[in-house]
Amino acid sequence: MVYNPSLADKLKTLGVKTARALPTPPKSDSYSIDSVVAGTFLPTPRGEVFVAEQRFSNSHLYGSSPLLSSFPLSVIAQWANDPAIASRPLSKFAFLDTETSGLAGGTGTYAFLVGAARFVEDAFVVRQFFMRDPAEEPALLEGLANFLAPCEGLVTFNGKAFDAPLLSTRYRLHQIPIPYQGYSHLDLLPLARRLWRERLESRALKFLEEHVLGFTRSSEEVPGYEIPWLYFDYLRTGDARPLGGVFYHNAMDVAAMAALLAHMNDMLETPYNGKVRHGLDFVALGKLFEDLGRWEEAARLFERGLEFGLDESDFSAAVKRLSILQKRRGDLEEAVRLWEAAARRGHLYAFIELAKFYEHTQRDVKQALKWTRAALKQVEKSDLPAYVRRHWQEDIAHRMERLNHKAGI
Repeated sequence: MVYNPSLADKLKTLGVKTARALPTPPKSDSYSIDSVVAGTFLPTPRGEVFVAEQRFSNSHLYGSSPLLSSFPLSVIAQWANDPAIASRPLSKFAFLDTETSGLAGGTGTYAFLVGAARFVEDAFVVRQFFMRDPAEEPALLEGLANFLAPCEGLVTFNGKAFDAPLLSTRYRLHQIPIPYQGYSHLDLLPLARRLWRERLESRALKFLEEHVLGFTRSSEEVPGYEIPWLYFDYLRTGDARPLGGVFYHNAMDVAAMAALLAHMNDMLETPYNGKVRHGLDFVALGKLFEDLGRWEEAARLFERGLEFGLDESDFSAAVKRLSILQKRRGDLEEAVRLWEAAARRGHLYAFIELAKFYEHTQRDVKQALKWTRAALKQVEKSDLPAYVRRHWQEDIAHRMERLNHKAGI
Protein backbone atom coordinates (compact mmCIF):
# COMPACT_ATOMS: atom_id res chain seq x y z
CA MET A 1 0.00 0.00 0.00
CA VAL A 2 1.41 3.41 -0.98
CA TYR A 3 1.31 5.96 1.83
CA ASN A 4 0.22 9.46 0.77
CA PRO A 5 0.88 11.90 3.60
CA SER A 6 -1.89 14.34 4.40
CA LEU A 7 -1.40 18.08 4.58
CA ALA A 8 -1.39 17.78 8.37
CA ASP A 9 1.44 15.23 8.21
CA LYS A 10 3.46 17.42 5.84
CA LEU A 11 2.97 20.44 8.09
CA LYS A 12 4.14 18.49 11.13
CA THR A 13 7.37 17.61 9.35
CA LEU A 14 7.87 21.32 8.76
CA GLY A 15 7.27 22.12 12.41
CA VAL A 16 3.86 23.69 11.77
CA LYS A 17 0.97 22.89 14.10
CA THR A 18 -2.41 22.59 12.43
CA ALA A 19 -5.67 24.35 13.19
CA ARG A 20 -6.84 21.40 15.33
CA ALA A 21 -3.84 21.83 17.62
CA LEU A 22 -4.05 25.55 18.30
CA PRO A 23 -5.68 28.77 17.07
CA THR A 24 -4.64 30.29 13.77
CA PRO A 25 -1.00 31.38 14.22
CA PRO A 26 -0.19 35.05 13.84
CA LYS A 27 1.23 36.15 10.50
CA SER A 28 3.72 38.85 9.73
CA ASP A 29 1.78 42.05 9.06
CA SER A 30 4.46 43.18 6.64
CA TYR A 31 3.95 40.23 4.31
CA SER A 32 0.30 39.31 4.81
CA ILE A 33 -1.60 38.16 1.73
CA ASP A 34 -3.52 41.42 1.39
CA SER A 35 -0.21 43.32 1.23
CA VAL A 36 0.91 41.16 -1.71
CA VAL A 37 -2.33 40.62 -3.65
CA ALA A 38 -5.11 43.19 -4.04
CA GLY A 39 -8.24 41.81 -2.45
CA THR A 40 -10.79 41.95 0.36
CA PHE A 41 -11.90 39.80 3.26
CA LEU A 42 -15.34 38.42 2.53
CA PRO A 43 -17.58 37.50 5.48
CA THR A 44 -19.37 34.15 5.23
CA PRO A 45 -21.48 32.09 7.67
CA ARG A 46 -18.29 30.16 8.49
CA GLY A 47 -15.90 33.07 8.90
CA GLU A 48 -13.87 35.36 6.62
CA VAL A 49 -12.12 34.35 3.40
CA PHE A 50 -9.65 36.41 1.40
CA VAL A 51 -10.90 37.12 -2.14
CA ALA A 52 -9.01 38.68 -5.06
CA GLU A 53 -11.00 39.83 -8.08
CA GLN A 54 -10.13 40.75 -11.67
CA ARG A 55 -12.46 41.87 -14.45
CA PHE A 56 -11.94 41.56 -18.18
CA SER A 57 -14.24 42.86 -20.88
CA ASN A 58 -15.97 40.21 -22.97
CA SER A 59 -14.02 41.46 -25.98
CA HIS A 60 -10.67 41.07 -24.20
CA LEU A 61 -8.21 39.05 -26.31
CA TYR A 62 -6.30 36.29 -24.59
CA GLY A 63 -3.56 35.83 -27.15
CA SER A 64 -5.48 35.58 -30.42
CA SER A 65 -8.80 34.51 -28.94
CA PRO A 66 -11.58 36.42 -27.21
CA LEU A 67 -12.88 35.08 -23.92
CA LEU A 68 -16.41 34.70 -25.25
CA SER A 69 -17.59 32.86 -28.37
CA SER A 70 -20.48 34.40 -30.26
CA PHE A 71 -21.93 30.97 -31.16
CA PRO A 72 -23.95 28.52 -29.05
CA LEU A 73 -22.11 25.38 -27.92
CA SER A 74 -24.15 23.12 -30.20
CA VAL A 75 -21.43 20.82 -31.57
CA ILE A 76 -19.67 20.67 -28.20
CA ALA A 77 -22.98 19.70 -26.58
CA GLN A 78 -23.38 16.86 -29.08
CA TRP A 79 -19.79 15.73 -28.51
CA ALA A 80 -20.30 15.84 -24.72
CA ASN A 81 -23.66 14.05 -25.07
CA ASP A 82 -25.31 16.75 -22.94
CA PRO A 83 -28.02 18.73 -24.81
CA ALA A 84 -28.34 21.13 -21.88
CA ILE A 85 -24.92 22.60 -22.72
CA ALA A 86 -26.29 23.99 -25.99
CA SER A 87 -29.41 25.45 -24.39
CA ARG A 88 -27.62 27.40 -21.67
CA PRO A 89 -25.98 30.78 -22.27
CA LEU A 90 -22.32 31.05 -21.32
CA SER A 91 -23.32 33.42 -18.53
CA LYS A 92 -24.66 30.33 -16.75
CA PHE A 93 -21.28 28.56 -16.81
CA ALA A 94 -18.55 28.92 -14.21
CA PHE A 95 -14.87 28.31 -15.02
CA LEU A 96 -13.03 26.60 -12.17
CA ASP A 97 -9.43 25.78 -11.27
CA THR A 98 -7.81 24.82 -7.97
CA GLU A 99 -4.34 25.05 -6.45
CA THR A 100 -3.88 22.30 -3.92
CA SER A 101 -1.60 20.96 -1.21
CA GLY A 102 -0.75 17.96 -3.40
CA LEU A 103 -1.86 15.79 -6.30
CA ALA A 104 -2.68 12.59 -4.41
CA GLY A 105 -6.29 13.55 -3.70
CA GLY A 106 -8.25 12.15 -0.77
CA THR A 107 -9.16 13.73 2.54
CA GLY A 108 -5.59 14.90 3.23
CA THR A 109 -5.47 17.19 0.18
CA TYR A 110 -6.71 20.78 0.45
CA ALA A 111 -7.63 23.29 -2.24
CA PHE A 112 -6.03 26.32 -0.63
CA LEU A 113 -6.71 28.62 -3.62
CA VAL A 114 -9.74 28.27 -5.87
CA GLY A 115 -10.11 30.43 -8.96
CA ALA A 116 -13.62 30.74 -10.36
CA ALA A 117 -14.98 32.98 -13.09
CA ARG A 118 -18.24 33.71 -14.84
CA PHE A 119 -19.61 36.23 -17.30
CA VAL A 120 -21.48 39.01 -15.51
CA GLU A 121 -23.17 41.47 -17.90
CA ASP A 122 -20.34 42.74 -20.13
CA ALA A 123 -17.43 41.45 -18.05
CA PHE A 124 -15.59 38.21 -17.34
CA VAL A 125 -15.20 38.23 -13.56
CA VAL A 126 -12.43 36.13 -11.99
CA ARG A 127 -12.55 35.61 -8.22
CA GLN A 128 -9.87 33.78 -6.30
CA PHE A 129 -10.71 32.39 -2.86
CA PHE A 130 -7.71 31.84 -0.58
CA MET A 131 -7.39 30.32 2.88
CA ARG A 132 -4.67 31.84 5.01
CA ASP A 133 -4.78 28.78 7.24
CA PRO A 134 -6.50 25.37 7.01
CA ALA A 135 -8.94 26.59 9.66
CA GLU A 136 -10.40 28.94 7.03
CA GLU A 137 -11.38 26.15 4.63
CA PRO A 138 -15.12 26.24 5.52
CA ALA A 139 -15.18 29.99 4.80
CA LEU A 140 -13.48 29.42 1.44
CA LEU A 141 -16.04 26.78 0.52
CA GLU A 142 -18.94 29.01 1.54
CA GLY A 143 -17.60 31.96 -0.41
CA LEU A 144 -17.09 29.82 -3.51
CA ALA A 145 -20.59 28.35 -3.19
CA ASN A 146 -22.10 31.82 -3.10
CA PHE A 147 -20.22 32.84 -6.26
CA LEU A 148 -21.32 29.69 -8.09
CA ALA A 149 -24.95 29.94 -7.01
CA PRO A 150 -26.29 31.71 -10.17
CA CYS A 151 -24.65 29.12 -12.47
CA GLU A 152 -25.93 25.91 -14.05
CA GLY A 153 -22.76 24.59 -15.70
CA LEU A 154 -19.10 24.05 -14.89
CA VAL A 155 -16.08 24.30 -17.22
CA THR A 156 -12.76 22.80 -16.15
CA PHE A 157 -9.52 21.46 -17.60
CA ASN A 158 -9.05 17.94 -16.23
CA GLY A 159 -11.54 18.97 -13.56
CA LYS A 160 -13.76 15.91 -13.84
CA ALA A 161 -10.84 13.78 -12.72
CA PHE A 162 -9.35 16.14 -10.12
CA ASP A 163 -10.78 19.56 -9.21
CA ALA A 164 -14.47 18.70 -8.88
CA PRO A 165 -13.99 15.42 -6.93
CA LEU A 166 -11.49 17.12 -4.61
CA LEU A 167 -13.81 20.02 -3.82
CA SER A 168 -16.76 17.65 -3.41
CA THR A 169 -14.77 15.77 -0.77
CA ARG A 170 -14.03 18.99 1.11
CA TYR A 171 -17.69 20.10 0.97
CA ARG A 172 -18.82 16.75 2.37
CA LEU A 173 -16.24 16.84 5.15
CA HIS A 174 -17.57 20.20 6.31
CA GLN A 175 -21.21 19.21 5.72
CA ILE A 176 -21.74 22.05 3.26
CA PRO A 177 -23.99 21.38 0.23
CA ILE A 178 -21.98 20.90 -2.98
CA PRO A 179 -22.86 24.01 -5.02
CA TYR A 180 -22.35 22.49 -8.48
CA GLN A 181 -24.32 19.30 -7.81
CA GLY A 182 -26.38 18.56 -10.92
CA TYR A 183 -24.54 21.11 -13.10
CA SER A 184 -23.58 20.28 -16.67
CA HIS A 185 -19.83 19.68 -16.54
CA LEU A 186 -17.73 20.41 -19.61
CA ASP A 187 -14.12 19.27 -19.27
CA LEU A 188 -11.90 20.73 -21.99
CA LEU A 189 -8.99 18.29 -21.73
CA PRO A 190 -10.68 15.35 -23.56
CA LEU A 191 -11.79 17.70 -26.34
CA ALA A 192 -8.28 19.17 -26.60
CA ARG A 193 -6.94 15.66 -27.02
CA ARG A 194 -9.41 14.99 -29.84
CA LEU A 195 -8.48 18.18 -31.67
CA TRP A 196 -4.69 18.33 -31.26
CA ARG A 197 -3.24 14.95 -30.32
CA GLU A 198 -1.92 14.38 -33.87
CA ARG A 199 -0.40 17.85 -34.34
CA LEU A 200 0.89 18.94 -30.93
CA GLU A 201 3.30 17.09 -28.68
CA SER A 202 1.42 18.13 -25.52
CA ARG A 203 -2.14 18.97 -24.60
CA ALA A 204 -1.23 20.68 -21.32
CA LEU A 205 -3.12 23.94 -20.84
CA LYS A 206 -0.01 26.13 -20.88
CA PHE A 207 1.25 24.42 -24.06
CA LEU A 208 -2.11 25.01 -25.75
CA GLU A 209 -1.98 28.66 -24.68
CA GLU A 210 1.32 29.12 -26.51
CA HIS A 211 0.72 26.97 -29.60
CA VAL A 212 -3.01 27.44 -30.19
CA LEU A 213 -3.94 30.75 -28.57
CA GLY A 214 -0.59 32.48 -29.11
CA PHE A 215 -0.32 33.61 -25.48
CA THR A 216 2.88 33.60 -23.40
CA ARG A 217 2.71 34.14 -19.67
CA SER A 218 4.78 36.80 -17.93
CA SER A 219 7.70 36.31 -15.58
CA GLU A 220 5.22 36.19 -12.67
CA GLU A 221 4.35 32.62 -13.67
CA VAL A 222 5.45 29.85 -11.31
CA PRO A 223 5.66 26.15 -12.27
CA GLY A 224 2.71 24.14 -11.04
CA TYR A 225 4.87 21.57 -9.25
CA GLU A 226 6.30 24.30 -6.96
CA ILE A 227 2.93 25.60 -5.81
CA PRO A 228 2.22 23.19 -2.90
CA TRP A 229 5.62 23.87 -1.39
CA LEU A 230 5.22 27.62 -1.73
CA TYR A 231 2.02 27.31 0.30
CA PHE A 232 3.71 25.14 2.93
CA ASP A 233 6.44 27.78 3.25
CA TYR A 234 3.79 30.46 3.64
CA LEU A 235 2.08 28.50 6.43
CA ARG A 236 5.42 28.08 8.17
CA THR A 237 6.69 31.66 7.84
CA GLY A 238 3.64 33.85 7.25
CA ASP A 239 5.50 35.48 4.31
CA ALA A 240 2.99 35.76 1.45
CA ARG A 241 5.34 37.36 -1.07
CA PRO A 242 6.03 34.17 -3.09
CA LEU A 243 2.28 33.61 -3.44
CA GLY A 244 1.85 36.50 -5.88
CA GLY A 245 3.03 34.20 -8.66
CA VAL A 246 0.62 31.49 -7.51
CA PHE A 247 -2.34 33.87 -7.81
CA TYR A 248 -1.12 34.89 -11.28
CA HIS A 249 -0.78 31.24 -12.36
CA ASN A 250 -4.29 30.43 -11.14
CA ALA A 251 -5.92 33.49 -12.73
CA MET A 252 -4.25 32.74 -16.06
CA ASP A 253 -5.44 29.13 -15.94
CA VAL A 254 -9.03 30.29 -15.46
CA ALA A 255 -8.85 32.92 -18.22
CA ALA A 256 -7.11 30.43 -20.54
CA MET A 257 -10.03 28.01 -20.16
CA ALA A 258 -12.51 30.66 -21.31
CA ALA A 259 -10.34 31.61 -24.30
CA LEU A 260 -9.71 27.97 -25.21
CA LEU A 261 -13.42 27.16 -25.06
CA ALA A 262 -14.18 30.16 -27.28
CA HIS A 263 -11.50 29.06 -29.77
CA MET A 264 -12.66 25.45 -29.78
CA ASN A 265 -16.26 26.46 -30.26
CA ASP A 266 -15.42 28.78 -33.15
CA MET A 267 -13.42 25.95 -34.77
CA LEU A 268 -16.35 23.56 -34.49
CA GLU A 269 -19.11 25.98 -35.45
CA THR A 270 -17.35 27.89 -38.25
CA PRO A 271 -14.22 25.94 -39.31
CA TYR A 272 -13.80 27.77 -42.63
CA ASN A 273 -13.63 31.34 -41.35
CA GLY A 274 -9.87 31.34 -40.72
CA LYS A 275 -9.75 29.93 -37.20
CA VAL A 276 -8.40 26.62 -38.51
CA ARG A 277 -5.05 27.03 -40.24
CA HIS A 278 -3.54 23.53 -40.16
CA GLY A 279 -4.41 20.57 -42.32
CA LEU A 280 -4.20 18.18 -39.38
CA ASP A 281 -6.71 20.30 -37.47
CA PHE A 282 -9.19 19.93 -40.35
CA VAL A 283 -8.55 16.18 -40.33
CA ALA A 284 -9.13 16.05 -36.56
CA LEU A 285 -12.40 17.95 -36.99
CA GLY A 286 -13.39 15.56 -39.76
CA LYS A 287 -12.83 12.58 -37.46
CA LEU A 288 -14.90 14.20 -34.72
CA PHE A 289 -17.80 15.00 -37.06
CA GLU A 290 -17.62 11.49 -38.52
CA ASP A 291 -17.91 10.02 -35.03
CA LEU A 292 -20.93 12.24 -34.44
CA GLY A 293 -22.58 10.78 -37.55
CA ARG A 294 -22.38 14.07 -39.46
CA TRP A 295 -20.84 12.52 -42.56
CA GLU A 296 -21.44 15.32 -45.07
CA GLU A 297 -19.59 17.82 -42.87
CA ALA A 298 -16.90 15.26 -42.06
CA ALA A 299 -16.20 14.63 -45.76
CA ARG A 300 -15.89 18.34 -46.47
CA LEU A 301 -13.47 18.77 -43.54
CA PHE A 302 -11.30 15.85 -44.70
CA GLU A 303 -11.21 17.32 -48.21
CA ARG A 304 -10.12 20.72 -46.85
CA GLY A 305 -7.40 19.05 -44.79
CA LEU A 306 -6.05 17.30 -47.89
CA GLU A 307 -5.62 20.68 -49.58
CA PHE A 308 -2.87 21.48 -47.06
CA GLY A 309 0.69 20.20 -47.25
CA LEU A 310 0.33 17.09 -45.10
CA ASP A 311 3.31 14.79 -44.86
CA GLU A 312 3.11 11.35 -46.48
CA SER A 313 1.84 9.38 -43.47
CA ASP A 314 -0.75 12.00 -42.51
CA PHE A 315 -1.93 12.27 -46.12
CA SER A 316 -2.30 8.50 -46.31
CA ALA A 317 -4.32 8.34 -43.09
CA ALA A 318 -6.59 11.21 -44.17
CA VAL A 319 -7.25 9.81 -47.64
CA LYS A 320 -7.98 6.39 -46.19
CA ARG A 321 -10.43 7.85 -43.70
CA LEU A 322 -12.15 9.98 -46.32
CA SER A 323 -12.38 7.20 -48.90
CA ILE A 324 -13.94 4.82 -46.39
CA LEU A 325 -16.33 7.59 -45.33
CA GLN A 326 -17.35 8.18 -48.94
CA LYS A 327 -17.89 4.45 -49.35
CA ARG A 328 -20.07 4.44 -46.24
CA ARG A 329 -22.05 7.39 -47.60
CA GLY A 330 -22.61 5.50 -50.86
CA ASP A 331 -20.48 7.91 -52.91
CA LEU A 332 -18.44 5.17 -54.57
CA GLU A 333 -17.38 7.32 -57.51
CA GLU A 334 -15.64 9.75 -55.17
CA ALA A 335 -14.21 6.87 -53.12
CA VAL A 336 -12.68 5.31 -56.26
CA ARG A 337 -11.17 8.65 -57.26
CA LEU A 338 -9.54 8.93 -53.82
CA TRP A 339 -8.26 5.34 -53.90
CA GLU A 340 -6.74 5.84 -57.34
CA ALA A 341 -5.01 9.02 -56.17
CA ALA A 342 -3.66 7.20 -53.13
CA ALA A 343 -2.51 4.25 -55.25
CA ARG A 344 -0.51 6.62 -57.46
CA ARG A 345 1.31 7.67 -54.30
CA GLY A 346 2.01 4.03 -53.44
CA HIS A 347 -0.40 3.57 -50.53
CA LEU A 348 -1.01 -0.17 -50.24
CA TYR A 349 -4.49 -0.01 -48.70
CA ALA A 350 -5.75 1.81 -51.84
CA PHE A 351 -4.77 -1.09 -54.12
CA ILE A 352 -6.69 -3.50 -51.87
CA GLU A 353 -9.77 -1.24 -51.72
CA LEU A 354 -9.81 -0.99 -55.51
CA ALA A 355 -9.49 -4.76 -55.82
CA LYS A 356 -12.44 -5.17 -53.43
CA PHE A 357 -14.48 -2.59 -55.34
CA TYR A 358 -14.02 -4.25 -58.74
CA GLU A 359 -14.58 -7.75 -57.37
CA HIS A 360 -17.63 -7.19 -55.17
CA THR A 361 -19.31 -4.06 -56.58
CA GLN A 362 -18.46 -4.05 -60.28
CA ARG A 363 -18.16 -7.83 -60.63
CA ASP A 364 -15.17 -7.14 -62.86
CA VAL A 365 -12.74 -9.98 -62.11
CA LYS A 366 -10.22 -8.77 -64.67
CA GLN A 367 -9.88 -5.34 -63.04
CA ALA A 368 -9.88 -6.91 -59.59
CA LEU A 369 -6.97 -9.14 -60.62
CA LYS A 370 -5.15 -6.14 -62.08
CA TRP A 371 -5.29 -4.26 -58.77
CA THR A 372 -4.47 -7.36 -56.73
CA ARG A 373 -1.33 -8.01 -58.80
CA ALA A 374 -0.40 -4.32 -58.46
CA ALA A 375 -0.83 -4.66 -54.68
CA LEU A 376 1.54 -7.65 -54.64
CA LYS A 377 4.18 -5.69 -56.57
CA GLN A 378 3.78 -2.82 -54.13
CA VAL A 379 4.38 -5.15 -51.18
CA GLU A 380 7.45 -6.69 -52.82
CA LYS A 381 9.15 -3.34 -53.37
CA SER A 382 8.16 -1.84 -50.02
CA ASP A 383 10.35 -1.63 -46.94
CA LEU A 384 7.60 -2.81 -44.60
CA PRO A 385 8.54 -4.71 -41.42
CA ALA A 386 8.65 -8.47 -41.97
CA TYR A 387 5.49 -9.24 -40.00
CA VAL A 388 3.52 -6.52 -41.87
CA ARG A 389 4.84 -7.74 -45.24
CA ARG A 390 3.85 -11.31 -44.32
CA HIS A 391 0.31 -10.19 -43.39
CA TRP A 392 -0.23 -8.46 -46.73
CA GLN A 393 1.32 -11.29 -48.72
CA GLU A 394 -1.02 -13.83 -47.11
CA ASP A 395 -4.06 -11.57 -47.63
CA ILE A 396 -3.18 -10.95 -51.27
CA ALA A 397 -2.44 -14.64 -51.91
CA HIS A 398 -5.92 -15.63 -50.67
CA ARG A 399 -7.48 -12.89 -52.76
CA MET A 400 -5.49 -13.91 -55.84
CA GLU A 401 -6.47 -17.57 -55.44
CA ARG A 402 -10.15 -16.67 -55.21
CA LEU A 403 -10.02 -14.34 -58.22
CA ASN A 404 -8.12 -16.88 -60.35
CA HIS A 405 -10.78 -19.43 -59.52
CA LYS A 406 -13.52 -16.98 -60.57
CA ALA A 407 -11.66 -16.19 -63.78
CA GLY A 408 -11.20 -19.91 -64.55
CA ILE A 409 -7.43 -19.61 -64.48
